[in-house]
Amino acid sequence: VSTQSTWGFFSCFDLHIMNFNNLQRLLARGGGAGAGLPVPDVNVADTAETVHISSLALLKMLKHGRAGVPMEVMGLMLGQIVDDYTVQVVDVFAMPQSGTGVSVEAVDPVFQKSMMDLLKQTNREQVVVGWYHSHPGFGCWLSGVDINTQQSFEALEKRAVAVVVDPIQSVKGKVVIDAFRTINPQSMMLGQPARQTTS
Repeated sequence: VSTQSTWGFFSCFDLHIMNFNNLQRLLARGGGAGAGLPVPDVNVADTAETVHISSLALLKMLKHGRAGVPMEVMGLMLGQIVDDYTVQVVDVFAMPQSGTGVSVEAVDPVFQKSMMDLLKQTNREQVVVGWYHSHPGFGCWLSGVDINTQQSFEALEKRAVAVVVDPIQSVKGKVVIDAFRTINPQSMMLGQPARQTTS
């Protein structure tokens, strides 16, 4: 679910990462699995997460995505992990990559380190909180290559977020964007509920 709101001193775009149990209940009520069946009220801890994306970061993502059409582009998101439920993205920067119309991969692993070193010299306190990339004209989801990229980010920071933006389907007043994180398959096999899924 995406909503426009205000956070801190800047306008931002919020993306919510929803708790799996709440998602199942939502689907049961609205036409998904178990449609039409009454859903008992159960006290479930709300572990939904929110990704706050500043206007500056969102505009840069869209501009970068549009400049790359018809190819996919990618970049890093800078910000902070505010608490257990909130990730704040204040800025982004483009990454050199090898992209096609259907996939994108970073090709210069040294680039991120050099950019972070330069940012430290300017006394910026932000850290890399994830990555973004574009899906020009085909919506927001993670491909197999994207999942591998996200898993490598999560190996460094378990709360890292993958954001996908569609610069073709995004039109004035409507941005097609979503946030993702992977779910550990071992946890699922052991019957442990996923902390979150994307909405």
